[in-house]
Amino acid sequence: MTRILIVAALVFATAVPSVHAIAQDNITFATDWLAQAEHGGFYQAVAEGTYRKHGLDVTIRMGGPQVNGLQLLAARQLDVVMCDALQVLSAIEQKVPVTSIAATFQKNPTVIISHPGVARLEDLKGKPIAVAAAANTTFWPWLKQRYGFTDSQKRPYAFSVQPFLVDKNLSQQGFATSEPFSIEKGGVTPVVFLLAEQGYPPYSEVLAVRRDALARRADALKRFVAASAEGWKSYLENPAPGNALIKRDNPQMTDELLAYGHAKMKEYAIVTGNDTAALGLLTMTDRRWRQTVDFLRSAGLAKGGVDYASAWTLSIVNDVKVYP
Repeated sequence: MTRILIVAALVFATAVPSVHAIAQDNITFATDWLAQAEHGGFYQAVAEGTYRKHGLDVTIRMGGPQVNGLQLLAARQLDVVMCDALQVLSAIEQKVPVTSIAATFQKNPTVIISHPGVARLEDLKGKPIAVAAAANTTFWPWLKQRYGFTDSQKRPYAFSVQPFLVDKNLSQQGFATSEPFSIEKGGVTPVVFLLAEQGYPPYSEVLAVRRDALARRADALKRFVAASAEGWKSYLENPAPGNALIKRDNPQMTDELLAYGHAKMKEYAIVTGNDTAALGLLTMTDRRWRQTVDFLRSAGLAKGGVDYASAWTLSIVNDVKVYP
């Protein structure tokens, strides 16, 4: 009798695959820069097995200065890419068949950084501000519209805080999670204006896919967004697991900068702000996207005859309900 039970158990064990043997859906996901705290939730989801729990085998590829994620996405070399909302809108103008399915950063982290003593962003009208060339098609036209800034104020930005540190009259662009850290290390406590809190509308770190993937891989994409949202919730509570993988991919990243980026994302509610309390992490709304398109049109940055509404879809993220 015992022998019969043993044989039966062996037959059952070979007939029913283990959980680990079940095939996982593969997703190759590219970030927009070298690994950093701003990517923490995705690394956390890998570190804690959250993607695997959702039936996904996710590979994270770092972005960088020579990497065009949207181009690689269109060429089917990637499944999901992280990029700025304005980049997706620009891709739509060029008839690249991509769309956004979620938004990591509810508040765009772009900031204007000034020296102590500046009380309001509008007080910088007429004052020198170092900005990069890319600002001409992003936040600079918005600053001109909203505060009357002029091109005569612009100074070249060489992606260094040194000119700022030596010139007390100079302000500069940056990201809330990085440049202020370098300036503080240089001995200056800066005044930081988060443009999103002044009304600058674009989402940041949106997740883009090819449009033909929406029907073909809708279920896997929903699981990817849900697992990523869970990863972000966990990372904001305890970043240690994700940070370990970030430092593995980017050995130049320091614990101090990781801690600073994590703290600033929480302080400014960059991931957890705006509509997330009602709709969940990584959410998007039609209203917010339309505000962005309206800004581009009012600033003369949008092209006529373009269906910008194809730049985003709520069909994936609306089914994801992971709250801060």
